[in-house]
Amino acid sequence: MVSIAIDVGGTFTDCLVLDGRGHLGQFKSPTTPDDPSRGFMNSLEKAARHAAKDPRDFIGEVDVIIHGTTLATNALLTERGAKLGMLTTEGFRDELEIRRGFKNIRTSMYNLAVPPYKPLVRRYLRLPVRERTLYSGAIETPVELSSVSAALDKFEAEGVQAIAVCFLHSYANPENERKAAQMCRDRFGDRVYIATSHDILPVSGEYERFSTTVVSAYIGPIVSDYLLALEDRLTEMGFTGNLLMVRSDALVQSAAHSRRQAVTLINSGPAAAPTAAHFFGRLLGHEDLISIDMGGTSLDASLIRHGEIPTTTESWVGDERVAIKIIETHSIGAGGGSLAWIDSLGLLRVGPQSAGSAPGPACYGRGGEKPTVTDADVLLGYVPADYFLAGEIKLDAERARRAILTIAEPLKMTESEAAQAIFRIVNSLMADQVIEMSTKRGYDVRDFALIVGGGAGGVHGAYIADLLGIPRVIIPKYAALYSAFGMFAMDMGREYSQSCLVRADKLDPERLEDLYGELAEKATADLKESHVDESEPVSTRTAQIRYVGQFHDIEVALPGTLRSPEDIRQVVETFHARHKELYKFDLPARAIEFRTCSLRATLARKLDLKLMPLAQGQIDPGAAWKRMRRCLFGGDWIDTPCYDGQRLLAGNVIPGPAIIEEEATTIVVPDGFDCAVDTSGSYLLTRR
Repeated sequence: MVSIAIDVGGTFTDCLVLDGRGHLGQFKSPTTPDDPSRGFMNSLEKAARHAAKDPRDFIGEVDVIIHGTTLATNALLTERGAKLGMLTTEGFRDELEIRRGFKNIRTSMYNLAVPPYKPLVRRYLRLPVRERTLYSGAIETPVELSSVSAALDKFEAEGVQAIAVCFLHSYANPENERKAAQMCRDRFGDRVYIATSHDILPVSGEYERFSTTVVSAYIGPIVSDYLLALEDRLTEMGFTGNLLMVRSDALVQSAAHSRRQAVTLINSGPAAAPTAAHFFGRLLGHEDLISIDMGGTSLDASLIRHGEIPTTTESWVGDERVAIKIIETHSIGAGGGSLAWIDSLGLLRVGPQSAGSAPGPACYGRGGEKPTVTDADVLLGYVPADYFLAGEIKLDAERARRAILTIAEPLKMTESEAAQAIFRIVNSLMADQVIEMSTKRGYDVRDFALIVGGGAGGVHGAYIADLLGIPRVIIPKYAALYSAFGMFAMDMGREYSQSCLVRADKLDPERLEDLYGELAEKATADLKESHVDESEPVSTRTAQIRYVGQFHDIEVALPGTLRSPEDIRQVVETFHARHKELYKFDLPARAIEFRTCSLRATLARKLDLKLMPLAQGQIDPGAAWKRMRRCLFGGDWIDTPCYDGQRLLAGNVIPGPAIIEEEATTIVVPDGFDCAVDTSGSYLLTRR
């Protein structure tokens, strides 16, 4: 069985191949922003060449391709989505624009200078429909088909490409929404993308449900067209296996389901990095981890406590509320391709703009002239100009120097001083992001291990840890393809939710058990429809619970069955304990209410992720010595030993300052640090 994971990033497309013997092959190709599928196919062809096989023969042997992409997120952030129409309950067409009083999530709601929010769907295309479903699920007013038909006439005249159907209380009874959606399909067929709120997010809270559905409809045509074209190209190349997509909640699902629910691909790529961190954390005995993934365009950070990957249903993507469950990551524009520039005050800044893959950093020699973090890394001697991606890309140190000079001269610095300033600034930006993420949750970063991934992560990881006072840094063997590796550790599955608005003291355990039974039946049917695995899904149950009158919910794990009032009391006690853990207090005398019931159904995919152990060696890494290179450490140019990562053995300890050259990344061991090689091939950096 051959499985492949492909992560399309902003600069590189990463391809990781897992063969039937458990061996991993890693390949990087430049991302093609104009058509991401070209970079996707290029990475497969590169893997085929490495295997000395014709691409058609190679792809024909592949059973599963797992794909993570930023396509959905980028389409939303860059406003490249579809022209959108919305059908909604009469009197609620402005729900999207009122949006609980928010104007701009990055500023105060009381700031009168902030311009009004502009919804993804213009008001003249948000059309009311006569219908009404009560919160109990009773239909007070059946959907008026004539008003739906009139709205569709307008949509057709305006050239609408997608329609969001968002009726009040459709989570309790979707009958009216289904009838309206069917009219849309009968009228437009496949020409117009349709998204319904009861299918996208069947939970209470009309603003969150409407907003999430509108986002799904907005990006739906782009996602659907991309996946259909990708499936066609793979089929032409002889692929007969399953194409699976990474969901925002760190599960994988079929491409067909991703086309229907495009919003589940929001944050698809970054969601895999915490899964990789969790895998390596368990392997190395760490439950408390801060994961950072530093690629060419951005840094994605997440915090794992007690081995639990954090999730949220309160995400903002740009100015849009997305209320599906998403792996909680924090991103900033700080990567290898981040541009260095001088602001109006004459201060040196780094990011968030990026050179991307085209033209890329100046040292790539593809037309880029502006200085980037990678140019600084090359000039400082950290990144080998002759061994970037194992020598596939020859870096031009002179071009890097000339680019750095454009900011060095105005700042009256030498090129080396300017490069070091860029290096320090980007490290500080990343450290600040980690501090903000952890202190908001009340944690001390020094209690965690820092696990670093991404092509640029190994160069900067130890410096970030030093700024934060974190004692240990873990750089996995496959750090350069961090997110792609995480995809192999994911299960196939989906999460199902249903509102259950009831106080705990009035909750009927049997009714709750029936609700979870209905969700389980739906999960079994949906997963069998995917034809990926014939085994029965494994289900875990959670509930969103809060104190009566609270605004935010807390997710609480539930036992396998709920049959008695005693079972409910145990859930209530778990909620109080969880609330105290998160907020340092609880209110045992206060009534609590169940808001949403969720069931996570997974199929364990049979992938052998046992990493091949390294041969045991001595402490002295001398046998892996490669060369000496002048590098700038602490303001001094030092002849620094460089080691070949492919020849290092378990038990080797490399004292800093030193450089480890891997095929797809570089690890910088600063002065004052030691780097030990683990049996898994991971690098463990500790301060002396």
